Amino acid sequence: MILAMARVATTADAFNAVAEPRRREILDALADGERPVNDLVRMLGMGQPQVSKHLRVLREVGAVEVREDGRRRLYRLNGHALKPIHDWVKEYERTWSERFDQLDVVLDDLKEEENGDDSGE
Repeated sequence: MILAMARVATTADAFNAVAEPRRREILDALADGERPVNDLVRMLGMGQPQVSKHLRVLREVGAVEVREDGRRRLYRLNGHALKPIHDWVKEYERTWSERFDQLDVVLDDLKEEENGDDSGE
């Protein structure tokens, strides 16, 4: 018997929303400031309906905010909504840093051994 697992909606949280590479590209494009949809379409080489669909998902999780400026809608990042991702990655960063520090010690030891071998010949 095969049990089907329900798929988590992409709008469940920021983690699911940014799992899609095109959405990450949109976030990267918005990192420099507000942009209208047409700028994003041009920058990303995607169709306007696709960009709008991705923006909708990002808005639903709060990663992107929109404001109206006349007839234009300007999109911008909401860093606060991305904080859970930052906090999660930060824990791994600490582990990676510790491991890199340990690797540096091993490499220094290997260099000292190699230099010691060279001076004895």
